[in-house]
Amino acid sequence: MHSDDKALVDRFLDMLAAEAGASKHTLAAYRGDLKAAAEALGSPIGEADADALGQLAGAWSGVAASTLARRASALRRFYGFLFEEGLRADDPSAALPRPKIKRPLPRLLSREEVASMLEEADARAGSGKPSSARDLALLELLYGSGLRASEVVSLPRGSVRPSEPFLILRGKGEKERLVPISDRAHAAIAAWVKVAPQSRWLFPGGKTHLSRVRLFQIVRAMAAQAGIAPERVSPHVLRHAFATHMLEGGADLRTLQALLGHADIATTQIYTHVDSRRLVDLVNQRHPLARGSD
Repeated sequence: MHSDDKALVDRFLDMLAAEAGASKHTLAAYRGDLKAAAEALGSPIGEADADALGQLAGAWSGVAASTLARRASALRRFYGFLFEEGLRADDPSAALPRPKIKRPLPRLLSREEVASMLEEADARAGSGKPSSARDLALLELLYGSGLRASEVVSLPRGSVRPSEPFLILRGKGEKERLVPISDRAHAAIAAWVKVAPQSRWLFPGGKTHLSRVRLFQIVRAMAAQAGIAPERVSPHVLRHAFATHMLEGGADLRTLQALLGHADIATTQIYTHVDSRRLVDLVNQRHPLARGSD
């Protein structure tokens, strides 16, 4: 990367770290994308004009659409920063490619299927076996609060307090958010803590906390116990079920975005497809023209 570019990129990344709270992983990803752009252009990206940026689609024709979209997004933010800071007199990013990315629809579990998993886990927890108490607590947090697998396994032991209806979680991108904890989850966690090994982690595993791989195995085993095909279930599928069922219950997208910890509401909008039937019914029942046709 050209020395002039390096100085600009360093300033840009410093801004992302200070103002947006970007993690080290995110900063490294931005640096890599900007470096790829400099290599493709063969000239300093800080000086590139619209004509040069318009050629990137051809230069990157062999990369996946998702990679192209990510690189273009990094460049847009970079040029927006240069323009706002007065480091450039213009913003040429309108010339960048805009590939259409089709997000895959999440795998879904019905309310009845999740209820059967919870009932089975609750029944097994009543046996007094410590691992069964742990499994119920994990399930209540994954489905009841919509936590990511990495967030669940890394919870400190004292993170869920009986007197607090929520916990403060540091999630993806090192961003903090409030996560509501249901009475059911509080009860399941309290029962688990009574029999859990002493550890700094809520869910110990070996010398540290439970691994995501082990969590994946536990969740699939719980699905099998409830008579659900294990390959249909994972911690992420339970998070999807939380989001889907919240929307079906009447939650709005902004609330759901906050609960899930999505930085961009566009990520949350993938769940709106599951609500389409309810919205059609709502229009048919409540719209003035629908009522006037009776």
